[in-house]
Amino acid sequence: MPKILITGGAGFLGSHLCDHFLQKGFEVICIDNLLTGDISNIAHLHSEKFFFIKHDVTNYIYIDGPLDYILHFASPASPLDYQQLPIQTLKVGSLGTHKALGLAKEKKAVFLLASTSEVYGDPLVHPQTEDYWGNVNPIGPRGVYDEAKRFAEALTMAYNRYHGVDTRIVRIFNTFGPRMRIGDGRVVPTMLFQAIQNKDMTIFGDGTQTRSFCYVDDLAEGIYRLLLSDCQTPVNIGNPKEMTILQFAEIVRKIAESKSQLVFHPLPVDDPKVRQPDIQKAQKLLDWTPQCSLEEGLTETLKWMKKKISQQI
Repeated sequence: MPKILITGGAGFLGSHLCDHFLQKGFEVICIDNLLTGDISNIAHLHSEKFFFIKHDVTNYIYIDGPLDYILHFASPASPLDYQQLPIQTLKVGSLGTHKALGLAKEKKAVFLLASTSEVYGDPLVHPQTEDYWGNVNPIGPRGVYDEAKRFAEALTMAYNRYHGVDTRIVRIFNTFGPRMRIGDGRVVPTMLFQAIQNKDMTIFGDGTQTRSFCYVDDLAEGIYRLLLSDCQTPVNIGNPKEMTILQFAEIVRKIAESKSQLVFHPLPVDDPKVRQPDIQKAQKLLDWTPQCSLEEGLTETLKWMKKKISQQI
């Protein structure tokens, strides 16, 4: 039975990866300091094949026995989080990645880094391909996340080239699904929450900026295929179907049967104007294409959010 360690495993993406790899027959070790993760995300994973360790991965990571794979997903991941936690974001991208790579070197484990479309910044190339170097403001308010991930990619490739660690890098585009934190500031949980309550739905800028939304189950399968591949250079995983934020808001209103009105606020500093993955590399090397439609994914996320809200009342 292969053994995998998932840092940030109690977070939104990490918890779904715990689910996915358990279903694939892996023994899963989840590490999380619960800074932005939530123990409720993994509370259902009672199994002899699942272990949880509360630990800050910017400190030395000790795991007893052999380890086959490491997924490094620990990091604040929303603009609200990394603007409120700038130092922690930089530390987990640098020190945390260093500690996780050191463990991979020690265990001779395959290492997969969770990078992000944010390494492309406010892109001047559209759609974004893996060979685009990006347009990032290193000292802007978003720079702590963008540069932490860019550094993490550089460190990962250094360990690959210098120490021979078998590495993978996934550049994750906008992903959504159950277990997103309602108050984390990202567009999907924010708009769904507002729509459910028939409150004004927040649009930043004029709403013509574009995004591409991938359902979390599709992302998890893409990451699984990448991990088991031999591709050591970055791979985009996301849904290439692009739409404006205004178009997205209308879909949310329709699915939620909401009476919400749209209200407009100034665009945040360095907010990307376009975001669309070129996934030809994933299609060719991994035989991966997203399967879940936006409407199907939003319907599932809406059900989860309504249940979550009812539990809090």
